[in-house]
Amino acid sequence: MAVSFFIRTFAAVMDWIQLISNKRLGQEHRHTERHDDRTEFKRDYDRLIFSAPFRRLQNKTQVFPLPGSIFVHNRLTHSLEVASVGMSLGNDVAQRIIQEKRPELRGTMFEQIGQIVSTACLAHDLGNPPFGHSGEKAIQTFFTEGAGNALKSQVSPEFWDDITHFEGNANAFRLLTHQFKGRRAGGFVMTYSTLASIVKYPYASSAASKKGKFGFFQSEREYYQRIADEMGIICKSKEGEPLRYARHPLVYLVEAADDICYEIMDLEDAHKLKILTYQETEDLLLGFFDEENKQKILRRIRDEELKDPNEKVVYMRACVIGKLENECVNTFVTHEDEILNGTFEGSLIQHINELQRNAYERCAKLSVERIYRSRPVLDVELSGYKIMATLMEQMTEAVMHPDRYYSQQLIDRVSSQYDINSKDLETRIMAVIDYIAGMTDIYALDVYQKINGISLPIV
Repeated sequence: MAVSFFIRTFAAVMDWIQLISNKRLGQEHRHTERHDDRTEFKRDYDRLIFSAPFRRLQNKTQVFPLPGSIFVHNRLTHSLEVASVGMSLGNDVAQRIIQEKRPELRGTMFEQIGQIVSTACLAHDLGNPPFGHSGEKAIQTFFTEGAGNALKSQVSPEFWDDITHFEGNANAFRLLTHQFKGRRAGGFVMTYSTLASIVKYPYASSAASKKGKFGFFQSEREYYQRIADEMGIICKSKEGEPLRYARHPLVYLVEAADDICYEIMDLEDAHKLKILTYQETEDLLLGFFDEENKQKILRRIRDEELKDPNEKVVYMRACVIGKLENECVNTFVTHEDEILNGTFEGSLIQHINELQRNAYERCAKLSVERIYRSRPVLDVELSGYKIMATLMEQMTEAVMHPDRYYSQQLIDRVSSQYDINSKDLETRIMAVIDYIAGMTDIYALDVYQKINGISLPIV
């Protein structure tokens, strides 16, 4: 990658006009030719909806095993729901800020933040490997605990940090921005604001948090710097330190939409699968409301003559999502100044009213105890980990010794968009990760069975 130099922005406060940019990565030279400003963010949305990586989410596990007789959420349905909530959050925040604080933003692209947030929500899980967090862990531990550990002395420290902290969020940014073989510069050629809005942890892997989270691989570092500096996102790192930025403000809304959906929808799925009883589910959902509103919800259920427990849960779940959306909008508007100067700490959910925050924490605690450690979920994680670890080991061995007959057989399976025959070792290893992380659960299982001689194609 050619070295580029940018003037680093050290602004004390971020500016909405600068933060909402429809400039497209890889087509900056064409920006002045565009005149239809208000539709650029919708084009981002459409581009994702019709993309192959987005379609593949339908066969990637969200929490529970992919559906048998009972349909539960997968990554695709989850992303669509997150995008719906994200649209509401963005639209409501824009309206409130313009009405209450910044009337000068009326008639500007700031009014389009609902569309930007919704699009970023569609993209937020694109980089997740098969089998969810189990797949992430399998990639990381292959290098820290498995055969991949022998590669440490053969790659740069920066690359080693990237692969040992492999992160779905950073991989989503790579998927959207990297120029894979045969692709145009800029990858998906998304707008700057959409791309910045998906980077939940805007720093390099060498500055990863205690949970190992980071926002971009070294190979895409220059892209994020270009985007962040152009939009005036506050840089928090000093000269010589690992790169670290404040979040783009819209990241908080994307994160809130995700937090709301996965926590509340997991309860609905757990009820359908009879992991939680109806009474347990009702108690958890009604816990988000004071007594007066709780009784209103129960009266509505009686008045509508809802008899089916699943339908009752659906109605209560909708009420909870509406309440949490409203609380997060209030929190964002209240803390807008802190968000713009990069001092806001934590997520929006952590700052909502005490009643709703405590109810959310109860749901989160129960989810860990009863849902995420349930037998079906653990079985998928165990199987998924083994599948991913095996694929990583065999494919990495192949790119380390491409002259071997069996290695070439494996390499020939890999899509031509991945530079797996590169002379550079780091590029070949990253091509393996790109290939495996891009698989669906079903495809990963199929490849695993075939390369281990467990199944044969039907001829």
